[in-house]
Amino acid sequence: MAETELERAEKRYAQAKARLQALKNREATRQRKLDTRRKVILGGALLDLAERDSGAAAMLDRLVRNLAREQDRKAFADWDVPSPAPSSSDPETPS
Repeated sequence: MAETELERAEKRYAQAKARLQALKNREATRQRKLDTRRKVILGGALLDLAERDSGAAAMLDRLVRNLAREQDRKAFADWDVPSPAPSSSDPETPS
């Protein structure tokens, strides 16, 4: 059975879409690697500076503590925890 023109076009479209997704995935991976390299270089520079200057060491310590708190906030920001429904026997609940 011969393919129709529409079937051939649909196959070409699916192939092009798959190639585009592969390129996007490769670019995202490349960007993550680049970001990691930047963080490693910056971290090394900050540690080197902190070893030479006590003021920089204190600033780096505050930065790390604030970053940890910010990461904790981000980790829990997506949680949608409903508040408990007030019960009818709760004396603080208006009737």
